[in-house]
Amino acid sequence: MEFCPTCGMMLQFQLPNMGRPSRFACPACPYVCHIDNKVKIKRRQALVKKEIEPVFSKDDMLKGSETEATCPACNHGRALYHQMQVRSADEPMTTFYYCLNERCKHQWRED
Repeated sequence: MEFCPTCGMMLQFQLPNMGRPSRFACPACPYVCHIDNKVKIKRRQALVKKEIEPVFSKDDMLKGSETEATCPACNHGRALYHQMQVRSADEPMTTFYYCLNERCKHQWRED
């Protein structure tokens, strides 16, 4: 990024037009910076993939209260649960479940 030395605004890149070479121009004042034809502009942006963070960690879920709830994955009848206000205050709380079947351990939620 280049900034105008006169007013500090970010300069905008302008493509060549009707014999005029490429240039950077300030949108707020008449400052113009001509670009040498030998200069190549490269743009690289490294994207970093972020990990998905669970609403509750496994340790938090194991500290939850036990209840009778049918798991949608294995139909087991017991689960741990936590409740959290994830929407506006006038909406009901969201309940997060963790299946107690050792082979399943499915997690789901009910809004």
